[in-house]
Amino acid sequence: MTTESLIPVVVNGAAGKMGREVVKAVSQAEDMMLVGAVDHNPDYHGQDVGEVAGCGALEVPIINDLQSILVLAAEKKVQGVMVDFTRPDGVYENVRSAIAYGVRPVVGTTGLSEEKIKELGEFAEKASTGCLIIPNFSIGMVLLQQAAIQASQYFNHVEIVELHHNQKVDAPSGTAVKTAQMLSDLGKMYNLPSVKETETIQGARGGLGNNNIRIHSVRLPGLIAHQEILFGAKGELYTLRHDTSDRSCYMTGVLLAIRKITQLKSLIYGLEKIL
Repeated sequence: MTTESLIPVVVNGAAGKMGREVVKAVSQAEDMMLVGAVDHNPDYHGQDVGEVAGCGALEVPIINDLQSILVLAAEKKVQGVMVDFTRPDGVYENVRSAIAYGVRPVVGTTGLSEEKIKELGEFAEKASTGCLIIPNFSIGMVLLQQAAIQASQYFNHVEIVELHHNQKVDAPSGTAVKTAQMLSDLGKMYNLPSVKETETIQGARGGLGNNNIRIHSVRLPGLIAHQEILFGAKGELYTLRHDTSDRSCYMTGVLLAIRKITQLKSLIYGLEKIL
C-alpha cells in the first residue's frame, strides 16, 4: 500500500491516556498514517508523540494548534480523520472545526448534550461529511448493551451503576447515558414505585433519567472503566457487568471507526451502528 492511499489520522488529545493508545494503534495499522498529534498540555509540546506513547519515535511532534493540523490533513489525497479524546468543554468546537475542513471526526470524548449532538448532526449533514460519536469503543460493551435490551423484555426494574477512575470529569459516563437511552427507546416505563421514597441525603438514589431509569456514578482511584446493569424481579437479580482492565481493549473499535467513517456522509452515534 502506497503512502498516498493510507488514511491520514490526526489524534487530538494525543498525550492523554486514551490518546496514547490511539497513537500506538494507528502507527501499527498498515492502512493508516499518523499525520498530526495535538494536546493542550504544555509539558508535551514539541515532544515526539511516539516517544510519549511508548511506541518509539514517529517524527510527529505534539503541538497545540488543531487548526493547522486539520489544514494539513485536508490536503492529503485521502480524506483525513480526526480522533478526539479531549474534554467535554472543547469537543463541540473541535468537531465543528474538523467538519469545516473536510476532516471526518471520530469522537470518543463524552459529555456532549443531546442538543449539541443534534447540532453537529445537522452540520455534518450539510457538509456531507461523516462523523462518529462513540461513547464506548469496546465490543464487549456493545454485547452487554444488546443483552440488556433482551433482558428488558422480561424485567420491569433496572438500574445502572458506572464506575470510573477519579480523573474522569463528566458524570454519568457517556456509556451509561447511552445504555439508559437504548433501554428508554424501547418505549417501556421502568421502576414503577411501590412506596414513596425519601432521600435523607440528596442524590443517594442516583440520577433519574428518561423512563424512570436511575444511574449511579462511582469515582475512585484504582478503577479504569466499569459498568453494571442490574435487573430485579421478585426472588431474583440479573446482573450484567463489563470491566476494562486495559485501555488497549478499545482500539479494535477505534480502528474500525476510522475505517468505516470514510464511507459515511452523516453523523452516527454509537459503535453498534457500524458493526
